[in-house]
Amino acid sequence: MPEEIRIKKGLDIKLLGEAQATVVDTSLSDVYSVYPDDFYNITPKLLVKKGDEVKAGTPIFYSKADERIKVCSPVSGVVDEVVRGAKRKILSINIRPSSSILYAENTKLDVSKSSTEEIKQYFSETGLIPFIQQRPYGTIANFDDTPKEIVISAYNSAPLASDLSFVLSGKEKEVQAAVSALAKLTSGKVHITTDSTNKVVNSLKDAEIYYAKGSHPVGNVSVQIEKISPLNKGEKIWTVNAEDLVVIGEMILTGKFNLERLISVVGPRVSNPRYHRVLVGTSISDIVANNIVGDNNRYIDGNVLTGKKSSVNGALGYYSKQITVIEEGDDYQFFGWQTPQPKKFSITRALMFSFLTPNKKYDLNTNTNGEHRAFVLTGYLEKVFPQNIYPLELIKACLAKDLDKMEKLGIYEVVPEDFALTEFIDVSKNNHQQIIKEAIDLMIKEVG
Repeated sequence: MPEEIRIKKGLDIKLLGEAQATVVDTSLSDVYSVYPDDFYNITPKLLVKKGDEVKAGTPIFYSKADERIKVCSPVSGVVDEVVRGAKRKILSINIRPSSSILYAENTKLDVSKSSTEEIKQYFSETGLIPFIQQRPYGTIANFDDTPKEIVISAYNSAPLASDLSFVLSGKEKEVQAAVSALAKLTSGKVHITTDSTNKVVNSLKDAEIYYAKGSHPVGNVSVQIEKISPLNKGEKIWTVNAEDLVVIGEMILTGKFNLERLISVVGPRVSNPRYHRVLVGTSISDIVANNIVGDNNRYIDGNVLTGKKSSVNGALGYYSKQITVIEEGDDYQFFGWQTPQPKKFSITRALMFSFLTPNKKYDLNTNTNGEHRAFVLTGYLEKVFPQNIYPLELIKACLAKDLDKMEKLGIYEVVPEDFALTEFIDVSKNNHQQIIKEAIDLMIKEVG
C-alpha cells in the first residue's frame, strides 16, 4: 500500500463547469504560436526566421545561457511571423502549418542500455529539457546538476483540474519509459503522487508511489516535496508535469516529438465542458468555437488560481493543460459588501452563506470585491497554507527585498503557485504570486 501525503489545511473552490469524460478532436488552426515567456528565466536565441520551413520537433530557439535548452516547434509548416515587442523582445513565433504534420527525425533511446550522460545528451538533442523544472525557483533544470530526488505530481487538486486518470489512460508504455529514463538522472528516487484510481501510475516500476489526501493545494509539487524530501539550501530537486511524461516517453519509444495534448475546456461559461485533443500553440478560438455562453468572458490559460489571462484570439501555451472560461467581474453591486451575498463563496461567515452548503458549486467571476490596501491581519492565510512556512512573514520579507529573511523564511521551498490560495482569500487584495515571483527573480540575480 503506497504511503499517504495528507494535509489538513487548504481549500477546495468548487466551480460549475467540470469536464465530462468525452474527447473532441480539434482541427488544425491556421497559425500556431509559441511564446518564449512560457519558459521562465529563459532569454531566447532564435534559430529560425520568417519563411523557414520547420517540422514538428525542429528547434526554433534555445536559451542564451545554456544552448542545451532547446524549444521545438509543435507543428510542421512555415514560420509565418516573429512578433517582437519593446526593445525587440520576442513575443511569439507564429507558424503556418502544413496540411499534415511531418516530424523531425530522431533516434529512439534504449534506456536500459544508456548511461546517465547518454540520457542527458539525448534529452538535449531532442528538445526534452524544457519539460523538466528545478527547485529551488521553478526554473528549467540545469543538466550540470544531479538532483537528490525527482518529484512528479499526478494528482491535480486545483479548481476544475483535468482528471489525470483519464488523461493518462492508455499511455502506460510512454509514462513507464519516461519514468525509467528519469530514474537514471537522480542520485535518489523518482517519487510520484497520485490516487487509487490512476491505474497507469499505480502500475509503474522504478518509482515510489504516494496517495494524496486532502484539499487543494495537496496536488502542488511544493507540498509533496516537503512531505517526501524537504529541500535544503544548496540541494536540487527536479519536477515534471505528469502529462509531459507522455511527450518524453513517446520520444524515447518512437523518436517522434509529439506535442498533442488532451486538455480540458471548463468553467461556468462553457456550454459543454469536455476534453479536447489539440496541439500546443492551437488558437483558443478554434478550441472553444460554438461552446461559450455570453460575450463578456475571461479566458484563462490554466486554472482560475494560477492560470494566465488570455483571450479568444490567443493560443494554447507550451505547458498548458486546461482552458477555463468565467465571466468578467466588471459589474458592481449597490452597497457592495454591506449587503448579504447568498450566491458568493467565502471562507468567512460575514454576510456570506456558503458555509451552509459546503458541496455547492458556484458561478464565480473575476471581481475582486474590494480594492488593494495595506495588509490586514486576519489569520486566515495560515489556514489555507499547508507548508511549514509563515506565509505572511515571507511575503513581507519579499516586499522588503530582505534576502536573509527570505532565505530563513523558506523562499527556496516555494514558487508563485503556492501562494494562489492565500492571494484568493486575502481581504487586502495583494497580488501574492507576483510578489513571490519578483522575489525569486531577485534571488536568482543576487544569489543564483
